[in-house]
Amino acid sequence: MLQLRFDAIDSLKKNYAFELLQQDLKQIGDLERILGRLALRSTRPRDLSRLMMSLAVYPELQINLRKHDSVLLKNLARQISEFPETVDLLNRAIIENPPVVIREGGVIKEGYDAELDDLRNISTNAGQYLIDLETRERERTGISTLKVGYNRVHGYFIELTSAQSEKAPADYIRRQTLKNAERYITPELKAFEDKALSAQSRALAREKALYEELIDQLNHQLIALQDSAAAVSELDVLCNLAERANELNFCRPELIDTRELTIVGGRHPVVEQVSSSPFVPNDLSFNAQRQMLIITGPNMGGKSTYMRQAALICLLTHIGSFVPAKSVSISIVDKILRELVHLMISPAVAQPLW
Repeated sequence: MLQLRFDAIDSLKKNYAFELLQQDLKQIGDLERILGRLALRSTRPRDLSRLMMSLAVYPELQINLRKHDSVLLKNLARQISEFPETVDLLNRAIIENPPVVIREGGVIKEGYDAELDDLRNISTNAGQYLIDLETRERERTGISTLKVGYNRVHGYFIELTSAQSEKAPADYIRRQTLKNAERYITPELKAFEDKALSAQSRALAREKALYEELIDQLNHQLIALQDSAAAVSELDVLCNLAERANELNFCRPELIDTRELTIVGGRHPVVEQVSSSPFVPNDLSFNAQRQMLIITGPNMGGKSTYMRQAALICLLTHIGSFVPAKSVSISIVDKILRELVHLMISPAVAQPLW
């Protein structure tokens, strides 16, 4: 597996190929976190918007990955599935910049659900509906003084003067009698009244129900989404390792079967970045004949840096990264231990102190 990672980094370094992939990866959000929320049904609207934008990048990411000969990169390209139906669903369902939470509504896009659109239209355009209804009823009845109104006690009504009440159509149902007027309701107006008086709360309830249905549909694909997200995460790591190897002049370590550690021109990857003076590369060699080194020197002389440098090179090798050195030959190790013992020298005896 380590050799496959080294091959992948080699491939990504050629012609700065990692830069093209990093442009795609920058458009992808923290999918593992989003999908974790999805599994717990605590997904926020903006998570779904970010998920849609991330999944939309997958096809281009696959195209760029297939250009490489690395076995690992080709495997990642196959593992990163495409989800065109999911992208289309989220694109139709969620507005471009949704609010943080679903509580106040305003998340589901217009045109996604006819019932929700109707409720929203009633809630926001009730006044215009009444004006249109009044115009239609005047034309239908020929009564120019007909009025459509609303009050909190009786709700919506069509009002005719007492003199014109005899001309009321058959579908007009008397609702209230006034001194000089009669008020009526029609089946159409009654249906509108029932919707209008509760339209806002019903629209919010409908929107929450649609949101829950959307979460259910996404959860059906959760495993496939998580597998793809894991592959994207691994690709992100490889691209970063390739970028660091290229930028910091890291070399590919050589894995060998014999028990050996040979570092030529090794550098401490942290110290060389924070130090104002150039880091002086150094060598290290362990083999069957040399299994221990005694390192001496004054305080602040670099003993700890030298040991930690070797440990970091071993660690970087075993995560599949290139290392800060001119060349490295290393066998597989199962642990890294470091102990620094200070010695106080007396004329009689050398006593180790801890």
